[in-house]
Amino acid sequence: MRMYDVILHKRDGLELTDEEIRFFIQGYVNGSIPDYQASAFTMAVFFNGMSDREIGTLTEAIATSGDTVDLSLFGDLSCDKHSTGGVGDKTSLIVSPTVASLGGFFAKMSGRGLGHTGGTVDKLESIPGYRIQLSPDEFLSAVTKTGVAVIGQSGNLTPADKKLYALRDVTATVDSIPLITSSIMGKKLAAGSKNIVLDVKVGSGAFMKTLEGAKELAEKMVTIGKMHGRRIAALLTDMDEPLGTNVGNSLEVIEAVRVLRGEVKNDLLEVSVALSAELIRMLHGIPEKEAEARVREAIESGRAYETFRKWISEQGGDLRAIDDFSLLPGASVAYKVQAPSDGCIASMNASEIGMAAMILGAGRASKEDAIDYGAGIVLEKKTGDFVRQGETVAILYTNDETKIPDAEKRFLGALTFSMEPPVKKPLIYEIIR
Repeated sequence: MRMYDVILHKRDGLELTDEEIRFFIQGYVNGSIPDYQASAFTMAVFFNGMSDREIGTLTEAIATSGDTVDLSLFGDLSCDKHSTGGVGDKTSLIVSPTVASLGGFFAKMSGRGLGHTGGTVDKLESIPGYRIQLSPDEFLSAVTKTGVAVIGQSGNLTPADKKLYALRDVTATVDSIPLITSSIMGKKLAAGSKNIVLDVKVGSGAFMKTLEGAKELAEKMVTIGKMHGRRIAALLTDMDEPLGTNVGNSLEVIEAVRVLRGEVKNDLLEVSVALSAELIRMLHGIPEKEAEARVREAIESGRAYETFRKWISEQGGDLRAIDDFSLLPGASVAYKVQAPSDGCIASMNASEIGMAAMILGAGRASKEDAIDYGAGIVLEKKTGDFVRQGETVAILYTNDETKIPDAEKRFLGALTFSMEPPVKKPLIYEIIR
C-alpha cells in the first residue's frame, strides 16, 4: 500500500477502507509517512469529509496508537468528562467529586492549557503539593480509595493525536469535524472510561462559535462514542461570557471550592449540576430528574465537598490551602476596573476576557511559557447587570503591575453597554444522547 494512493482516494472524494486509515496512522506514528504527505491527507479530509465509519476507524487507530488505560476494575461505573474549552471553565473540579460521591469512579487524564488560562491539571497544580503525575498503579489505587483521580496525560497516550494536532495547527486544518471528533474521542477511548459526558461550548469564548457547528460536532462525537461501546452524552452549553466569576488558576480553584461548600449558587453551579446529573443518569440508569435531585443533594449535604477533600489529599494536596485560601498562590497587585459609563452590560466577549487574563499571566502563549498561578480576573458584574460610571466591574490580579494597562484595555474592549437589558440566553441549549 502507498500513502500516495490513500491521499489520492480521499482527494477524489472516495471512502477510505479501514486498512488505508490504519496504514496512515501507523505509518505517521512510526515515521515512515512524512509530514508533507500527512498534511496533504488532512487537507483532503478537510475538504471532502469522512463517513461515520471512516471517523470511527480513525478514532480507534488514534486511540490504540500508544498506551491505553484499563479501567475494567471499576466495571460499568468508570466515568470521564471532556470540555471543548472555555473561559472560567472549572467544572471538572466540581463534577468529578460530585459524581464520585454518588458511586461513580471518575478517572480523568487532563492536558495542560494553551491560551487564556491553564488546563485542569494547571488549576490543580496551584494547590500546594498536588501531584499530577502518578504511576498506573497509583492512579488506579487513588480512584479505588476516593472515587476520583485527575492526573496529567501519559507521555505515550495517543501519540498519533499529538503529532496530528501539531500538524493541523500549522496547516489550517484544525476546523474539521472528522479530525476534531477523532482527536477528542481518540483520547477518551484510550483513557478507558465506560461513561463519558461531553461539554461542548458555544459562543464567543468557545472553539465552536455557532450553535449549528457545536451541534454537528456533538452529534458526531456521540455517534462515535456509541460505535465503540461507550455510554455517552453531550451538553451544548453557553460560552458567550465566562462561566462563573473567576478566571485564572488558583482563583478558579477558590470558586469551585465555594460552589462545593454551598457558598456560591451561580451559572457555574448549574452547568456543573447538569453535567454531573447526566453522568449519574448513565451510571445508574435512572430518570433525568432523579439524577439531578441526587446531584443537588450531594452538594447541599456536603458529601461532594468531603469527596473533593479526600481526592485532593490522596494526591498530595495540602488541605490547609483549601481551608485558608491565602495559602494558595496569590497576586501582589489587585486592580479595580471601573465602568466607563452608565448602562447595562449588554455583552461580554469571553474570548477577549480570556486574553486579558493571559496578559496578566494566567495562561500560556506558547507551551514553554510559565503560568502565574495567582494571576487572573474576578468579575464583579456580568451580562445583564446595570452599572454606574466609575463602579467596579472587575478586579485584575497579577504579580507584574506593568501588565495592568494592556489587560485593562483588552478587558474593557470586551464589554458592550446598552440602556436596555439584553435577551437572556440559556445556559444549556440542548443535550445530545
